[in-house]
Amino acid sequence: MGRLRDRVRRFLERPGTVDLAVARALLPRIAEREPDVEALSDARLAAAVERLRTEPRGDDWLVELCALGREAARRALGERPYDVQLLGTLELLSGRVVEMATGEGKTLAGAIAAAGYVLRGHRVHVMSVNDYLAERDAEWMRPLYALLGVRVGSVDQSSTAEERRTAYAADVTYAPVSEVGFDVMRDRMVTDLADRVLPEPEVALVDEADSVLVDEARVPLVLAGAADQPEVDAELAAVVRGLRRGKHFQLDEDGRNAYFTPTGIAAVEHALGVDDLYGPAHVGTLAAANIALHARALLRKDVDYVVRDGKVQLVDDSRGRIAILQRWPDGLQAAVEAKEGLSSSGSGEVLDTITVHALMHRYPTVCGMTGTAVAAGEQLREFYQLEVAVIPPNRPCVRVDEPDRVYDTVHDKEQAIVTEIAAVHETGRPILVGTHSVAESEKLSARLARADVPCVVLNAKNDAQEAAVIAEAGAYGAVTVSTQMAGRGTDIRLGGADGSHDRERVVELGGLYVLATARHASSRVDDQLRGRSGRQGDPGGSVVFASLEDEIVVKYAPEAEAPSQPDADGRIDDPKALHIVEHAQRVAEGVNLEIYRGTWRYNGLLEGQRALLGERREAVLRTEAALEDLEKRCPARYAELTETVDHDVLVSAARQIALYHLDRAWADHLGFLADLREGIHLRALARENPLDAFNRESIKAFDLVMADTEKSIAAAFETATITADGVDLDRMGLKRPTATWTYLVGDNPFGTEAERILKWLGKKGG
Repeated sequence: MGRLRDRVRRFLERPGTVDLAVARALLPRIAEREPDVEALSDARLAAAVERLRTEPRGDDWLVELCALGREAARRALGERPYDVQLLGTLELLSGRVVEMATGEGKTLAGAIAAAGYVLRGHRVHVMSVNDYLAERDAEWMRPLYALLGVRVGSVDQSSTAEERRTAYAADVTYAPVSEVGFDVMRDRMVTDLADRVLPEPEVALVDEADSVLVDEARVPLVLAGAADQPEVDAELAAVVRGLRRGKHFQLDEDGRNAYFTPTGIAAVEHALGVDDLYGPAHVGTLAAANIALHARALLRKDVDYVVRDGKVQLVDDSRGRIAILQRWPDGLQAAVEAKEGLSSSGSGEVLDTITVHALMHRYPTVCGMTGTAVAAGEQLREFYQLEVAVIPPNRPCVRVDEPDRVYDTVHDKEQAIVTEIAAVHETGRPILVGTHSVAESEKLSARLARADVPCVVLNAKNDAQEAAVIAEAGAYGAVTVSTQMAGRGTDIRLGGADGSHDRERVVELGGLYVLATARHASSRVDDQLRGRSGRQGDPGGSVVFASLEDEIVVKYAPEAEAPSQPDADGRIDDPKALHIVEHAQRVAEGVNLEIYRGTWRYNGLLEGQRALLGERREAVLRTEAALEDLEKRCPARYAELTETVDHDVLVSAARQIALYHLDRAWADHLGFLADLREGIHLRALARENPLDAFNRESIKAFDLVMADTEKSIAAAFETATITADGVDLDRMGLKRPTATWTYLVGDNPFGTEAERILKWLGKKGG
């Protein structure tokens, strides 16, 4: 039946329809090799693996790799890969994204595939969503790699430059995708080749591929340099903190914009001693006041961010964990810090940016694995030309997924959730509750405590303990409340991590019961939460509690009304109510896809320009191109210097001057493009395509900046003091940043000013 379903999907050309027949045909041959391979000593097994480096590629090669990999895993890890895991390995080696359910052994399948790529002569970067998974998987798979003669390393946020260089020199390197992106940008700024840490990109094997390649792709990675930043007005933050909604400011209907009332403007003017906040002399103050208002009214502590260790830290809305190093743009981060009474962390000047999409396209080969690839299949195909291979589970999934229970109000829903958890807990059945925010998880925890239901909370405030918490979520009587389970990366075993004696009791009760407190903006995240139950054929169940007041419904289906009267508990049994919730989720997915497409379109030209400048920079860094060019542009000065300065010193001086101006030009161009994009949407008012206008203006600007840069390099060469010791750029006023740091620009939660203006105009026109 499964094969027939695959054929129908392929006929319809729907994603997730790669034919597994070719890979399946190799499984019996791999099994035939098992007795002979099992009889090999470790030394002979290692020798057999080594021969794969030189043997012809083909089906025989794949059979031998999988047979040796299976035996190595049995010896090194005590785990014999199932046939379905080897299917995953084979599809990864074919450059596909494999969908394997939670608990089906993606990590081991990926490790054997990574070793296979190494034996083919390639270096592999295994990219994950966070430090914890990168380090855990590298250490977990290290014995396997050692037996296969493959060197493995890992990178995390705390890794030094030398540690990174060593890790990337290994055959297989595990690292968070953000750290690889940051290293790419730092390497693009070096003035000495010896300072680089990354080798040439070859193979990227992406864990949680849909999350990394689709969800993370909307968030640009940034390299910033120290720069003088204006102080955030703490007085202004205090003024706005004292304003009242309804009297001094209002929110628009979807809660994505806040604006002052005339009374509010008067209050701000009086507090600041300003006569006319809208006057030309106070444009900057007005902008700062609006940002302070947005920080005060739209960004919620313990929902959008937490305050920890004296810092404002964003919460990753797709995984419920702290978004390390992530920041909001346009002064909003500093405004939130002022709102919380904290000193500004500063953002510096943007020196370079890169998107995950651009990062992945550096690799000649990309493959990946996740539990929910099919739902992202269209995006994976559209943006990465990747096909999805659905790997069947080792044992059929018997989890029971109940229809959503829809309630009229959030209050009714919350009451029903507590009642349901208490009733299920009474039986001893373990419960995993998935919430959407830190505040929601803590509110639910307090309500459960009042109902005498003990629970463990896992959210962005204590995610360092996540592995231990998740491992016990399947224990008898356990109630675990988690803020987002996607990307947590730890299996939940029935009976708990060490409680196998309780397993049968939990099985008899129906296994782990997963309860979601609302639908997510992506159905994939819902599926990832459900997938925590029913591991490896275990029994399990799941249900979503939703309401017509949930954020997703209010934001994406604002006109929806209850199709029928709720019962005494507030529940609406009418199927139309569920249709409203599902419709809101589909709209949310469409909006997020358009955000991705917008990021991709606007960054496409930017990456092309970065590549052109990068080619010029590489020529300057690796050759004598800078001096050769200056010899043509400044022949008299060149001749003068060659009489007194050694050739190698002159090459170095010309290189340093050229590199400074090329990097300066790129930073200035990025600043121009940021301003251009902020205002380009207003071109729509003149019936002009904003994207076409952006591309036209950016091409013109790039051509000018490149021409001006060459002139600046020549002018600096003409006046530079170059001695036998080289050139002192600082004395010339050509100072590089004293420090650099990296972060991610979080999505502006209320859109750009231009987008808000257009929305307002659209409403007025309607």
